[in-house]
Order: sequence, then structure tokens, then C-alpha cells
Amino acid sequence: MLTQKECEIIEAKLFAAREQQHRILDQGAIGGGDINETHKLITSSGQFFLKKNSASKFPGMFEAEDKGLGLLHQHSSCTVPRVVQRFEQNDVSYLLMDFLEVGNAKADFWEVFGQKLAQMHKQSQAGFGLDHNNFIGSLLQFNNSRSSWEAFFIEMRLEPMIRMAVDKGLIPKMDLPIFDKLFSLLHDFFPREAPAFLHGDLWNGNFSIGTDGYACLFDPAVYFGHREMDLGMSKLFGGFKSEFYMSYHNSYPLEAGWEKRIEIANLYPLLVHLNLFGGSYYAQVKENIKRFI
Repeated sequence: MLTQKECEIIEAKLFAAREQQHRILDQGAIGGGDINETHKLITSSGQFFLKKNSASKFPGMFEAEDKGLGLLHQHSSCTVPRVVQRFEQNDVSYLLMDFLEVGNAKADFWEVFGQKLAQMHKQSQAGFGLDHNNFIGSLLQFNNSRSSWEAFFIEMRLEPMIRMAVDKGLIPKMDLPIFDKLFSLLHDFFPREAPAFLHGDLWNGNFSIGTDGYACLFDPAVYFGHREMDLGMSKLFGGFKSEFYMSYHNSYPLEAGWEKRIEIANLYPLLVHLNLFGGSYYAQVKENIKRFI
């Protein structure tokens, strides 16, 4: 529950952003977790979604999310929540957004979602990476530019997560040679394609169905990378409907073997989950690697 002082600050921020009085009439916690506390705010002039967390524990997290949502707006035709205000007060960070109401899926929801993701992945830039680092979950995600996907995938995605897991005792040092062998085999493993604009954390918990019946995207970890990263992540925890993948392929054809390659692409989110939640994910990491090497 937000304090009266917090409500007053938020009302002032809303007025500054929208030049309209917003009196908070009701509020309710709607989940969250170890990282963020989340609230739905009902005001006299609309509904809003608020995230808050520790500014000292997660410095820069909401700034990165604000930038990521802005880039999603720029590159995707899916609905994306608009940030109203981002601010800090007494070592607490706040991210205030428009609230996304949930609707019912249209009959062609998955087909349109696949088409829209394909169009987003056609947005490109000169190199792999991004002009700033951001976060995946609560972990810092490094985005220093590389000219090849192979170099970026190894140096900016796998190696930082492996080092962290070794430091935490989650990967035995005696297992490091299997990663070295994997790296030696990655040359030309992924099809050579232009960098694609990625959501970066595209699992079924990071989209919803909007009031128009189509997909809304949120909680991004954006960068320009290989598009099979988003597709791999989409299959990692249950997957999307088959119509999604068929529509995507029709809009932006994938090279043969993509469903096998995503087992290697998914080493990154599996290593992220290993570092966030512990050792049970390491068995899947090793299984994916051993099928390849």
C-alpha cells in the first residue's frame, strides 16, 4: 500500500506530466516479486500502473526500462505502455505508466502477433548491441557493440553469465572447457543476417491481450541481435501457439534448422535463470550444449 505522502507526490507528478488534476481514488497491489512492487492506481482522470523498487539496490533499472519501452514504441506496431513519469524519492525508484487494460483475443491474434514481430525484427542498425546497457530481470545486460553476432553472443551474452555463475559456485570450474569447446564451434552456426531489433525477454509473461484483441508488449530487455534469440525465448517456457510461428515465417522466412539452433540461443536465458534462481537450470544448460558439441 502506498503511503499518503507517496500518493501526494504521484498526484503532483501526474499533474506535471499531463497538465490535468489526477486525484488517486483507489490503489491496489497487483503482484511484483523480489525486484519490484507494483500497483494499479485509479485516479479521477484515468488508470495508471506503478512500479517501485530500491534505488540503491537496482540503480538505473527504471531508466533502462523507460528507454526500452520508448524503443519498443519506435520499432514495434504492438501496443506498448507509455511512461508518464520516472522519479526517485528517499532511495525509492518509481516508474509510472499508463495502465494496459486486458481484452479478449481476436480470432487472428497469433497470426497478427507473428506478423508484427517479424516486422519489428526487420528494423536494423549497423552493429549488434545498443548504445546503453540495460537489464534482464535484475541482472545487468551488457550491450557493447560488436560487428558479428558470434562475437556479441559470446562476449556480451554468454561469458558474463558464465563468470557470474562460476563466482556463485553454480558452475564448477572443471566444466569450463565445455563452454570453450562450444565457443569454438559457433563460427557460422547462426545464419548471417542483419542485426534485428529484439524485445530481448519475449516469454509469455511479457505480453498481454489488449482491449483491441491484439498483443501488448512490456518488460523489455531490448537490443539489436539475432532474431532467433526472441524466437527461442518465446519457446522456452511453454511456447506460443503454432499459428504465431507459421505467420512469422511467412512474413520473414527463417532458414532451415532454426528450431535446433534456438537450443543454443536459449543458453543465454537459461544462464540468466541459473544466476537468478539457482542450480536446477544448470542441467538444462549442459543438456543443450552436449546435444551440440
